[in-house]
Amino acid sequence: MILYFTGTGNSLYIAKKLSAALQDELLCINERIKKKDYSPIESHKPLVFVLPTYAWRIPKVVEQWIEQTEFSPNTDAYFVMNCGSDIGNAEKYLLSLCQKKMFSFKGVKEIIMPENYIALYDAPEAAEAKLIINHAEPGIQDCVETILHNSSFQKLTPSAADRIKSSFINHTFYRFVVKADKFNANDKCIGCGKCKAVCPLNNIELKDNKPVWGKKCTHCMACICKCPVEAIEYGKNSAGKPRYQCPL
Repeated sequence: MILYFTGTGNSLYIAKKLSAALQDELLCINERIKKKDYSPIESHKPLVFVLPTYAWRIPKVVEQWIEQTEFSPNTDAYFVMNCGSDIGNAEKYLLSLCQKKMFSFKGVKEIIMPENYIALYDAPEAAEAKLIINHAEPGIQDCVETILHNSSFQKLTPSAADRIKSSFINHTFYRFVVKADKFNANDKCIGCGKCKAVCPLNNIELKDNKPVWGKKCTHCMACICKCPVEAIEYGKNSAGKPRYQCPL
């Protein structure tokens, strides 16, 4: 089973590629989290988690969902993490998660995809994004071959910087950065409710036909990047920046 969590489409793009090549079903973790659905999942094929990288680890909301969900009978677990630069020392924490869940950890594969975290960084223009996606194809194919042969992904060797990024910086990121306070909708907002619909944590409500954010944000960037009229800003950080959605 291919299980994915996505904000702007990078994970979905990879998940669809893997699903087609492996002839395996897709499951959207966003929908499960949105519905607070922790019902058991049955898979007779390996579990392939396709996830974005949030501060050099998998998103906390996904980790919590995995912890609360039962999986059987196949508990071989592959992790495919897409990122704008690197995944740091994510492998250490995935191994710990798998030990807690009694999964057979089959490793983690890093796939570089276009940057989408416009709260802090610039997303690429369409042409550059397309090049980055094309360069990712061999890595995706390598995932296919590894899973088909029931092998494990190559073990990563983290540097001292990787260890710091996935520990201290990750904790700092969630404590001080992952907040919805800076999100706002300007006068271009048409009150369509798309932002509310795509929020995996049900953190957005419409009041007087404009979105209002709560305190459960995970910074997936779905609301700001999927707004059809680009009416949502993240304070001054996103002003003038291209929005990003993976061309599926």
